[in-house]
Amino acid sequence: MPKISIIVAAYNVEEYLQQCLNSLSNQTFSDFEAIIVNDASTDATAEILRRSAEKDPRIIPVTHPHNQGLHLTRKTGVEHASGEYAFFLDGDDDLAPETCAQLAEEINQHPVDILHFGISVIGENGILDDECKAFEAFNNTQTKNCTGSDIVRNIYAEANGQQVDWRVTQRLFKTSLLKKAFNNMTSKRLERAEDGYECLVISALAHTYRSYKECRGYQYHYGRGVTGTNQVTASKYAAFCQQFSQCFNAAQLFANQNPSLDLQDCVNGYRWKATELLANDLNIRIADEDKAEAIQAMFETFGPAITAREIWRFTRDNAWAAITSKDNNDSLNRANMWKRLADAIDVPATGNIENNRYLTVRHRAEELLADLDTVRNRQKYANQRIRIFVTTHKNVSTFNSAIMQPVQVGLHNGSYRFPWAFHDDEGENISNRNPRYCELTTQYWAWKNIDADYYGFCHYRRYFDFSETVHEENAFGEIMDDYISVKTAKEYGLDDDNIARVVRQYDVITTPFGDLDEIINKYGSPRALWEAAPLLHDDDLKRCYQILCNMYPDYKKDAQDFFNGNKACFCNMFIMKKEIFFDYCEWMFPILEEFDKNTDYSTYSKEALRTPGHLSERLLNIYLMHHKRIGSNWKFKELQCVHFTNPEPAEQLKPLDITDKPIVPVVFAADDNYVPQLTTTVYSAMKNADPNYFYDVTVLQRNIAWDKQERLRGFFKQFPNMNLRFTNVDRELAGYDLSTNNAHISVETYYRFLIQKLLPFYDKVLYLDSDIIINGDIAKLYNIDLQDKLLGAVRDIDFLGNLNVKHGKRMNYAKTVLKMKNPYDYFQAGVLVLNTKAMREHYTIKQWLTYASNDAFIYNDQDVLNAHCEGNVLYLPWEWNVVHDCGGRVGNLFVQAPNDIYDAYMKSRNDPQIVHYAGFQKPWTDPDCDFASMYWKYARETPFYERLLKRVVKANESEIPAGVLRPKHERAVGEDNPIRKIVDPLMPIGSRRRDAVKAIGRAVRGRH
Repeated sequence: MPKISIIVAAYNVEEYLQQCLNSLSNQTFSDFEAIIVNDASTDATAEILRRSAEKDPRIIPVTHPHNQGLHLTRKTGVEHASGEYAFFLDGDDDLAPETCAQLAEEINQHPVDILHFGISVIGENGILDDECKAFEAFNNTQTKNCTGSDIVRNIYAEANGQQVDWRVTQRLFKTSLLKKAFNNMTSKRLERAEDGYECLVISALAHTYRSYKECRGYQYHYGRGVTGTNQVTASKYAAFCQQFSQCFNAAQLFANQNPSLDLQDCVNGYRWKATELLANDLNIRIADEDKAEAIQAMFETFGPAITAREIWRFTRDNAWAAITSKDNNDSLNRANMWKRLADAIDVPATGNIENNRYLTVRHRAEELLADLDTVRNRQKYANQRIRIFVTTHKNVSTFNSAIMQPVQVGLHNGSYRFPWAFHDDEGENISNRNPRYCELTTQYWAWKNIDADYYGFCHYRRYFDFSETVHEENAFGEIMDDYISVKTAKEYGLDDDNIARVVRQYDVITTPFGDLDEIINKYGSPRALWEAAPLLHDDDLKRCYQILCNMYPDYKKDAQDFFNGNKACFCNMFIMKKEIFFDYCEWMFPILEEFDKNTDYSTYSKEALRTPGHLSERLLNIYLMHHKRIGSNWKFKELQCVHFTNPEPAEQLKPLDITDKPIVPVVFAADDNYVPQLTTTVYSAMKNADPNYFYDVTVLQRNIAWDKQERLRGFFKQFPNMNLRFTNVDRELAGYDLSTNNAHISVETYYRFLIQKLLPFYDKVLYLDSDIIINGDIAKLYNIDLQDKLLGAVRDIDFLGNLNVKHGKRMNYAKTVLKMKNPYDYFQAGVLVLNTKAMREHYTIKQWLTYASNDAFIYNDQDVLNAHCEGNVLYLPWEWNVVHDCGGRVGNLFVQAPNDIYDAYMKSRNDPQIVHYAGFQKPWTDPDCDFASMYWKYARETPFYERLLKRVVKANESEIPAGVLRPKHERAVGEDNPIRKIVDPLMPIGSRRRDAVKAIGRAVRGRH
């Protein structure tokens, strides 16, 4: 038995085969056999092989009677191999002389099932050196030694990073492993992606793996055969798609036949990565005019979601290239081309993992394209004669203004270049000094590159208050606010007309000259304030003062008055007429350059490095004080400074790509006070959820404390088929006057209007109130066919009963205020199946919230939905929203509803899939209310059970106004009765057992 079998696949390689065979005969290690399988070549391959075999008996020819493809050629070679170990060599590649010797020595010292060696890449047919080096570097990256399932997972599973290549020609295998693996492989012809399939099967069956990338004797000729980058036709690409698909199917079959190996995520990873490689041919090797035809071929083979994901990937990558490059025209054109092709693919919303992966890529691509679209804003900026530059180093919200113009600073090679901003490294600039000069790099850039009548500067967090209202300031002399929004723009006069009106009245505008005896910890003087800063060096201030006095002696008095005085303006915010701004820059920058030149920053902290920026704040004060003293007759104005604590854009929810199960998107709305109820509702849903579905649970909120969010995430980790996320909707509601006309309805009720915008990647979403208990599987509710209606809901038995009340007020309201044609179609909005795709097409968020601001509505959001969705509603089975008997309404009010409606409601109470505690009576305020035992069954298993019990106690301690609830009976067993010590542990408040006993007691006493 030879030590090593070398298996060579040869098909029509007459040009390269002799070189390959010579490299085998020239090996310094002799104990090997070379199995050369001629796959029915039609050229001189057979003759070359015959002559070489005559010269070297270790070369063993095997000939296929007809062509069978690379996979089956390798399979034949494995069948003939007799060595202890074996590896594959392609017929157009070759080996360095010492390769086998190195492999034999390593495998003797460290025997393993798979020894993964390195590669030397030789470019052929025009392949660039850089491309060869990149390919070689990837394949020679050292990989971790591993055992068991990690061998296959490190190659294929996305969770493991897919850091190991799947080339079977770079591995020395134990021959017994190869024979077992190929016996488990398909006997069908496979091509193009066969390496990935073969490596998956072999690696799944292996027990030990070792990396030996130091051995690089395999000489891979990059560019020969099918590995080149030459152009191919759309029809040829269609054949590629079929070949890849056949390999994927074979891998899936192996996984299905070997469930104990748990390979599904590896098969998925193989399919996804190989599909990207296939799609790269579409990008590189298909002419642009043929791309649509090639995409159609891919669509027909793999379906819409997989195909669209790859097209959107190219859109995303080109958009990114356009954003991160100064010269971006070509990338921008390519991004737009790919988007046009992507838009032509209709992808149904299936909720499976392929759809989710597609949505994730598309979502990111559209984000980048939206950024690129903002370039148009920059075209408006050049026309402005008043230009206020907003310095930013991060992605932030901006006001709708052509005067306030963002400038991105702190750029370096590869930086994400915000398309909506100018960049301080363009034109004449000192961008590289930004770590020291801070916002001054913006000032310098504007000075050297921009023409305007007025130049202004502020920060992404801090803006001027151009309003005429004096706003309250904090101890640092700043107005504090939350978000950059339409509301705050109005509050602080940040619209272009108002800004221009204010600016044109003055020569210089600054922030207020605050009294340092009163603000910023009352240090008293600018000098004392500097000396109190722990990270700034006192000597730097002295040296800057000396440089100023040497360069501009006439400013010495102003500097002394400033440092010894008690007034200063801060934040380096100002607006100046052009001639003043240019004079200031010509004066200030030489001072800082001199300071810079004579300062050793090597030991400075990050904050100390910003000393030139801090000094410039002081220099601005001195410059302005000087011109006031010498009578320059400038008109000055001081404007308050607004500090926005949350300037970042609203959080963008993203599609999930973490599951291969169908997704059920579910949305709840809650505030911090309602977390215990929210927890109970979600818990009841998941206890009854189908494990074959994945539930994407989103909570819309504004003030839920972070620790509670973390507690909920931890609690719900027990459900592996669930994802929980929270999103703050505060800024989405900014500017709208939203309130409710019912004490038992909170403002959170309006959040459902935001769903169509916040979850743009879902075309259908469940909305559920947080005062419900879910006894059924909500996947069944979600899967109800809406038949193209805007939403699905259950009719409102309460409202319909009110319609039939004799006075007719509710009927009149429904017809005159809601303008409903058939008020008996009014639905309850606590449980909704939303066709968010259709809702986006019919209404904007602004429209919904404007409608909701109508204070004539009784039930606010519910009335809005009924008024605007009438005739476009699918009515759900009653059991999906069974409202409980609040205050005896079943017998007093519901009974007045139309007979069929009442009967259907009463029937649904026997088997409620969802119980809705609508109204003032809730289980956590009245544990004896209708369906309370059902609520407490779930509540007592949540981490907030004690909080709910506390609310029960609190609610029943307070005085309740007469007539609100039915009179309470005396307790059958008093609070101080010793029996309570036995009863309460056995039958807790709200338990089914306690309710049953109480019901029996009432029945005995004749009370119902």
